[in-house]
Amino acid sequence: MTAAMPLRVGTRGSPLALIQTRTFIARLQSAHVETVEEHIIRTTGDAVQDRRLAEIGGKGLFAKEIHDALTQGRVDLAVHSLKDLETTLPPGIMLGCTLEREDARDALILADPATRVDPTDPFACLPPRAVIGTSSVRRQAQLLLARPDICIAMLRGNVQTRLNKLSDGACDASLLAYAGLKRLGLANRANLVLEPEVMLPAAGQGIIGVTVREDDSRVRDLLAVIDDAASRAAAIAERAMLQRLDGSCRTPIGAYAQLVPDRELQLTGLVARADGSFVLKRSLQGAVGDADRIGRALGDSLRADSPLGLFD
Repeated sequence: MTAAMPLRVGTRGSPLALIQTRTFIARLQSAHVETVEEHIIRTTGDAVQDRRLAEIGGKGLFAKEIHDALTQGRVDLAVHSLKDLETTLPPGIMLGCTLEREDARDALILADPATRVDPTDPFACLPPRAVIGTSSVRRQAQLLLARPDICIAMLRGNVQTRLNKLSDGACDASLLAYAGLKRLGLANRANLVLEPEVMLPAAGQGIIGVTVREDDSRVRDLLAVIDDAASRAAAIAERAMLQRLDGSCRTPIGAYAQLVPDRELQLTGLVARADGSFVLKRSLQGAVGDADRIGRALGDSLRADSPLGLFD
């Protein structure tokens, strides 16, 4: 690739993925004079919508075909929702930059958009044995901890597909990442945005991550200029914790890092059983430069006090 050639950006084809990719392209072009081509790549995770990710190979199925295109030189970089990117990347691929984090919280969405929800008791609005549509075991475990009576129904698809199924009566409520709703201009569809104390987010939620080939120094240098330091520190801590736990997509795991007073990094992590019968949540705080150490230490602490077999 010469300086005159366009940068080829790989992306999934969902409306949210395309918005995120174009957000990245605009940010890149604001810092560099670059010509960019968008390359849509269909992934297995997008193609199979009738089963949980754990049943078909895990979250890596949202990226495998994109990794292949990057490794084979068909694209020069790729844009991902960081929460969908596996913690151990294929050989020769690295995380080149993270953009400023959007709101990391989950949103509670009810079939009736006009229903008011009490933020002090957000799940009290759900009727007895309410059906909640979600494919996330992390959300499922925290919901069942708060309301053991509710029923979980598998709900996958892009954001609009899930909202349509909810409106069509497939379930009484669902949970979605608020960042995705905001990026799609659908923030008003959230009945309530849930605080992390109520529903701990997934590792990397709200962060756009960009992967690149390790040996492509030119593109790596371009990405380094737009890397967001706070987002990068949070990503490092959350992904280090996740990697230390080494859980499968069947293991409910939450992780959320944020800067606190004195510019320290506070990481909160959660592990659980999918049925909500066991939930362990802990926090650890330290210097931003110690993000990796904080993540690994918290992961070790959570693993040490979890039941045998939880991460199998």
